[in-house]
Amino acid sequence: MSERSCQSIDDELIACTHELSRAVSSLSWSREDLTIYNPLAYARLPHETYIRRYVTSTKRVLFLGMNPGPWGMAQTGVPFGEITAVRDWLQIEQPVGLPAVEHPKRPVTGFSTTRSEVSGRRLWALMQQRFTDAPHFFQDHAVFNYCPLVFMEPSGKNLTPDKLPAADRAPLEELCDRYLQQVITLLQPQWLVGVGKYAQKKLISLVAEREDPSAAAPEVAWILHPSPASPAANRGWAAAAQRQLIEQGIWSS
Repeated sequence: MSERSCQSIDDELIACTHELSRAVSSLSWSREDLTIYNPLAYARLPHETYIRRYVTSTKRVLFLGMNPGPWGMAQTGVPFGEITAVRDWLQIEQPVGLPAVEHPKRPVTGFSTTRSEVSGRRLWALMQQRFTDAPHFFQDHAVFNYCPLVFMEPSGKNLTPDKLPAADRAPLEELCDRYLQQVITLLQPQWLVGVGKYAQKKLISLVAEREDPSAAAPEVAWILHPSPASPAANRGWAAAAQRQLIEQGIWSS
């Protein structure tokens, strides 16, 4: 038996995550005016704690976001990592370092951050409402991001990965696709849920291009993204997302 086959799921996930972190950190970018954060590097401790505590087994449902928010995962290392939700519901609070270059309007202060990320607050509030506690939620579910990097304009405005120049986006997405496939292979989910249309599109593409098309493929679904930039999300996101999950057969009514 090989050393790799003896590893636990969380050990393998962490090894794959380290590989992804190193790979995206070595990419070059045509837009030199962007500030780029890699929380997998400077917030490695809380990210690894998240995996070792909650992603140690196969899952029925994998939720996938786009990339970290500046006041969420960029501060905590946890996907959709709004401070209060990570500290109080997930019960994770560990030291966070600093990015190589820090944007003056988007400082990284880790768990001392006083700003709240709306998307993360909405997502974890729904899970807290639906499930008794975090271990109950993570029995069958996991939450990851497609891209681990945060991109910021000179103004501090967030730049999502889909808005990158094609020459930058292609090599980044190749690395992210490979990592996502590794996550899916390890967790063996029945359902892949894109949080927003971008993530859903990536999941559909990845399932279509899987190496063994004869094997049973997971179902791909989606929910409305909880971003405050979405007018629909601001009209009762939790109720809308829960309704979508029930209508698609992922959750029971």
